[in-house]
Amino acid sequence: MNDPAADISFEAMRHAMVQSQLRPNAVNDPRVVTAMAIVPRENFVPADMRRLAYRDTALPIGNGRYINVPMATGRLLTEAYLLPTDRVLLIGAAGGYTAAVLATLVAEVVAVESDADLVRHARAALADYANVKLVEGPLEKGYAKGAPYDVLIVDGCVEQLPATLTSQVAPGGRIASGIVERGVKRLATGRAIKGAFGLRAFVDMDCVALPGFAAPRGFAF
Repeated sequence: MNDPAADISFEAMRHAMVQSQLRPNAVNDPRVVTAMAIVPRENFVPADMRRLAYRDTALPIGNGRYINVPMATGRLLTEAYLLPTDRVLLIGAAGGYTAAVLATLVAEVVAVESDADLVRHARAALADYANVKLVEGPLEKGYAKGAPYDVLIVDGCVEQLPATLTSQVAPGGRIASGIVERGVKRLATGRAIKGAFGLRAFVDMDCVALPGFAAPRGFAF
């Protein structure tokens, strides 16, 4: 039996993602919408997942990891209020998709990924994005050598954001992350202030879990 999706162009699927997933869910920054309408998401997932690249669910990309839901990524980027001059630290590069979207929006992206297989895929997929630096290492450590950053984006849900990561954000810098709060997945934003930070959840939304951010027993946002 033929798969109907095989006859749909990726361009048409990107358009459908924008119209049915992003716009109805408050992804309303025109620059973010345009970037996500242009960047070929299918290039940043495994070959056998390409025809599913624009679904409104998390997609498995190997070794227990998933690419984040498009509308979750879109909301995080929208609420980060990105500027063309920003230097962004992206945690959870996965196959490189969000780094590619950011590359069209900001001056520089440092994208951190801990999974070696995903790093290899992302490095190839990001070959034409000159303003992206891909770093292989623990997600929770970030990339202190490049600090300070104007924006920290965590493209997934975490139980806690460690000081080793948030301290890499410049004073007054913006933070956008998925969080797990009392068992509920939410998206949150905040700012770094005098060596500390604060986050405020703005919507409950499904978001992929990232490794390395388990909270100590009794911790809660």
